Amino acid sequence: MNNRLVRVFWVAALLGVAPFWAQAEGPIKIGACFALSGPQAPIGIPSKLVAEIVKDEINKNGGINGQPIELVVGDTESDPNKAASIAKKFIFSDKVAAIIGPISTGEAMQVKKIVEEAGIPTEMTVGGDQPIMKETGPFSYIFKSPQRSSTAVKKLYGYLKEKKLTKVALFTASDDFGMEGSGWLTRLAPDYGITLVAEESFGPKDTNMTAQLTKINKAAPQAIVVWTIGPAGAILAKNKAKLGIKAPLFQGHGQPGPDYIQLAGKAAEGDRMPATRLMVVDQLPDIDPQKPVIQKFIRLYKDAYHFDRRFPLNTDSGYAWDALYIVTNAMKKAGTKPKTLRSAIEQTRGYVGVSGIYNLTPEDHNGLDVDSLVMVQVKDGKFRLAD
Repeated sequence: MNNRLVRVFWVAALLGVAPFWAQAEGPIKIGACFALSGPQAPIGIPSKLVAEIVKDEINKNGGINGQPIELVVGDTESDPNKAASIAKKFIFSDKVAAIIGPISTGEAMQVKKIVEEAGIPTEMTVGGDQPIMKETGPFSYIFKSPQRSSTAVKKLYGYLKEKKLTKVALFTASDDFGMEGSGWLTRLAPDYGITLVAEESFGPKDTNMTAQLTKINKAAPQAIVVWTIGPAGAILAKNKAKLGIKAPLFQGHGQPGPDYIQLAGKAAEGDRMPATRLMVVDQLPDIDPQKPVIQKFIRLYKDAYHFDRRFPLNTDSGYAWDALYIVTNAMKKAGTKPKTLRSAIEQTRGYVGVSGIYNLTPEDHNGLDVDSLVMVQVKDGKFRLAD
């Protein structure tokens, strides 16, 4: 070793730090912030499992330019305050290079200020728009892999316009997801020539919505649009069927999955909603660039890891896959310094993922348009492309 290298090592030793090439030999730490307990666990646990699949695939194929990645996992317990504590731990104790997650709007908004102030690139797997909206503050370091709520509303409204279903009743949950959806559904209705003839709400834990549905039915809508996640959507479908309401039911992009059909049973038949291509991959043409990506994902999820035995695939399943690949693809190009990594994520173009083909810009930290979604319909107890 020459004298210059010896001096560098001695200086590093005296300062109690490792030279930069020694630091580079260890794994690259990425925080994985998911609800592994509490009411959001049915989404958070499979998201964490999918992230582990991606980690294994990346490390098996040489890591990030020769360096493996390590997931530092934190359980938010479905609690926004806990999510904030985990983000601080990731940044100041674990020294992660980036973060993926969390999954809910409430958690995301608690995490947002922390990662923005610290300057840590964070690819969230949250369905709502709020973390990447100017109205809620800067989002230089925050990105998200699921479609925006506004994008899902545009997809749904475009379909309703095409089918000439322009007199619509809204029925939205009173939580963050439902209220955000209500805002976009109301704001965008005039752009699609849609008249809102009734607007009702329900609690996400409600078990009977017949009173509100009775009011909605009196308004004689051509379609009923429901915006919620979780069991409430299926309960509502059953309530509607029991009342004999004939207006077709449309759900939001948070519902497509086997749980909806299982809980709603025969009442789900005919219901339509926007979804990712994951839900209907077998119906996609072979020329669809997403088809081989989705098929690989399904093979790993089902055949290699058998995660479907506990967590059947749904429209949310690919979000953690896309989040981690977007971050690590950027690392391969730009390294792990926060500013350069942030810029590289923002320059993601043409990434073909499970949930869509991503093209990010400084103004759009999601990168998915309406074409990333398809309209699906429950037919004979399965999701099929809608007519």
